[in-house]
Amino acid sequence: MSLRAAERIVQTLLYEGYLLYPYRRSSQKNRKRWSFGSLHPADRPGERSRIHAECLVRGDASARIDVHARFLQAVECRSVEGAHYEAIERTVTLEGCRLDEFIEKYFLLEPDSDAMRRTLRLSGTLGMAARTVSQNLFRIEIEVENGTAALDPELDVFASTHLVIHTENAEFVSLLEPPHELAELTAGLRNDGVFPILVGEPGVRDTLLASPIILYDYPAIAPESPGDLFDATEIDEILTLRILTLTEAEKAEIRATDPRGARLLERTEALGAAELSRLHGALRAAELAPGTRVRLRPRARADAFDIALAGRTATIHSIERTLESDVFFAVTIDDDPGADLGEQGMIGHRFFFRADEVEPLA
Repeated sequence: MSLRAAERIVQTLLYEGYLLYPYRRSSQKNRKRWSFGSLHPADRPGERSRIHAECLVRGDASARIDVHARFLQAVECRSVEGAHYEAIERTVTLEGCRLDEFIEKYFLLEPDSDAMRRTLRLSGTLGMAARTVSQNLFRIEIEVENGTAALDPELDVFASTHLVIHTENAEFVSLLEPPHELAELTAGLRNDGVFPILVGEPGVRDTLLASPIILYDYPAIAPESPGDLFDATEIDEILTLRILTLTEAEKAEIRATDPRGARLLERTEALGAAELSRLHGALRAAELAPGTRVRLRPRARADAFDIALAGRTATIHSIERTLESDVFFAVTIDDDPGADLGEQGMIGHRFFFRADEVEPLA
């Protein structure tokens, strides 16, 4: 179940940066593809060739782990206008790994060429090792390395490399919010190029996503989002409205640039008034009210308090709205030693956060 629930997150991260507005080859942004998490051949100086992930899992030695390495392989597409690059998805899997063994898999992806499209042969390794920490607690180490000989800087790369790690009969430990007794151990884990987070249904601990883009545990795509825009740092509403202002000539170039760009344009032009209105935003505050206990997840990093209060628990004191209709939750920190300094019912120390920066506690 968690694997299916995580798939949309994985797809979004795989294609982050694959195309950028205005989605045309004539744009300077799109003349060279880029992505987070690219692994280059080891003999190419100055570039990363491997990723290394470590995590903790609770279970007995009979538990099984599946590891899926996901990345994009570049395809050179030729036309009368010259060459451009698209991508195909690749998955290499280790299945049924025991917690008391080391497994390494060498893989080859064969080349494919004709008059219009060309890929190179790629080679690499995917390995997993498990070490016993204590009874029913294991340390997992996973590596992916690009072992291809350096031939073509456009085509011999594992682009947007991610790991999906799944178990059916054990539980992973959160590295962001580990149990108190495991905090020191998780802090000593080495993650190079990726960072594992829990994904899937909140509270379920059977799947980790190790991504070069660091997120909190249990990330989700907003239900208002109609599809991938390849730029999660942009606001969907603004980017959608920009797309709708393009000329017919510009739209024709998008359709000719990449099949995924063509599908994005078709989907955007088909949006109705109600769907466009939903993109304006949503306040998910149905379960947030004065007295609700929350965990703070500051996103703006606007000042030192955003850093100091990240992960702390707090209680909502009031809900405030600005003249611009922005909503903020005024909270008091649960372990604030100055919380009782207020007089005549006033609260001494209050901090203000948006709805997407507070997480209700169960």
